[in-house]
Amino acid sequence: MWPLDPSQKEVLRFAVRCRVLTLMLQVLTRFLGSSTPILYWFPAHLLQDQEPLLRSRETVSWKPLAGDSLSGQKVPRNSIMGLLYNWKTCSLVTQCILGYFLTYWLLGLLLHCNFLPWT
Repeated sequence: MWPLDPSQKEVLRFAVRCRVLTLMLQVLTRFLGSSTPILYWFPAHLLQDQEPLLRSRETVSWKPLAGDSLSGQKVPRNSIMGLLYNWKTCSLVTQCILGYFLTYWLLGLLLHCNFLPWT
């Protein structure tokens, strides 16, 4: 295998640089995602400002909408689950934020379980 001709050396250098860059980006995004709370504060701030279902939660006890509840269905104590149960009545900002985090979670679950790189 050694000595390599110049074209093989260039391909090897390119492959090594791409792998190092990929590893650095994965580690960097993991560190930033786990140690920077501002990435989660901003969507929470938008949800508190834009979503009337969350604003009314502080003053009124949470109840599912009349047409959406089944008899014997438990009322969610988690505000995010309440928003998911009432998806159609949420504002567009709330649907985008919840959709982004649910998609990120689902893609991460599927890709990580299949041994694919995911950050």
